[in-house]
Amino acid sequence: MNIPYLELKKVTALHADEIQQAVADVVGSGWYLQGHAVQQFEQHYADYIGTRCCVGVANGLDALTLTLRAYMEMGKLCEGDEILVPANTFIATVLAITENRLKPTFIDIDASTLDLNLEALKQAITPHTKALLLVHLYGRCTYDEHIQSICDSNNLLLIEDNAQAHGCCYKTKRTGSLGHAACHSFYPGKNLGALGDAGAVTTDDEALAQTIRSIANYGFSEKYIARHKGRNSRLDEVQAAVLDVKLKYLDEENRRRMDIAHTYYGNIKNDAVRLPVLMGEGSNVYHIFPVFTPHRDALQAFLLSKGIHTLIHYPIPPHQQTCYKEYNRFSLPVAEQLAREELSLPLNPAMTHEEVAYVIEIINCKSLKL
Repeated sequence: MNIPYLELKKVTALHADEIQQAVADVVGSGWYLQGHAVQQFEQHYADYIGTRCCVGVANGLDALTLTLRAYMEMGKLCEGDEILVPANTFIATVLAITENRLKPTFIDIDASTLDLNLEALKQAITPHTKALLLVHLYGRCTYDEHIQSICDSNNLLLIEDNAQAHGCCYKTKRTGSLGHAACHSFYPGKNLGALGDAGAVTTDDEALAQTIRSIANYGFSEKYIARHKGRNSRLDEVQAAVLDVKLKYLDEENRRRMDIAHTYYGNIKNDAVRLPVLMGEGSNVYHIFPVFTPHRDALQAFLLSKGIHTLIHYPIPPHQQTCYKEYNRFSLPVAEQLAREELSLPLNPAMTHEEVAYVIEIINCKSLKL
């Protein structure tokens, strides 16, 4: 059996007829930017997340960068301010901070929960700390009352990086509606994925939304009148139409992801492979299913020899990247260990029961020596 990590063609095929019709409608309309499809998706996604506003942008990195930039334009952040950020995240989260000449303050992780180490978070706050950029990594909700209390007591902006957690919940609210603003990526492999790059910002702050929308459209407040030094970062009509189709099925596909994940949890029995702590219903939408082992490379090679493709998220944490050499001396031991040990198993709504069972069988087989 051959099991790709993710076969996007099969995922897209789940709704192929509707997607093709939606694209054809855009092509036939003759309107390809800033039209009805974008407006409709923004409204539907805001309603889904539970916020007043949604601003479509070109990609997830731009969503992060524009949000921080907008707060600077509004006077809520200034160059050199410190932004707290988890040490185990995709580099885009940190790029958005440094692009705006803000300073990332890396916070190590709790090894058992994969969430922020709350004591490390508290100790990192200084008079220059102005925001927490909270990342719902792997599809796991990392927000709770303790996080909110820390932000409230220190007057910090709480910005969610919701790139991997579309549809995830904290109690009765969705991630993307928990902080002051939230940034979303619709990269094709995400739970809600476009057929190219796309992103959005959700917020209840209408002034923030309007500032982001302006900066993303050359800084215009109205045509040819530039209030800000802007850029071009607009969600296009085709991607908005595709996302609007797929949004209708997001909860259903997330439930399939949860079913697969629970099957993994209930049946993977290899003591050398550590699974993350199982979270409550709805608080993990399993964008990525990570397992951890000191023998990660050996496990990956063995699975590949049996036709099972895996990925590593992420082998080098941001503070150890060459482009951030000024942070290379920092020691963040848990994040560094996770980077050495993490392996992502196949998990997507197009997987069959037979494929899931085969992954479990191979991980549990006695010939696998770790």
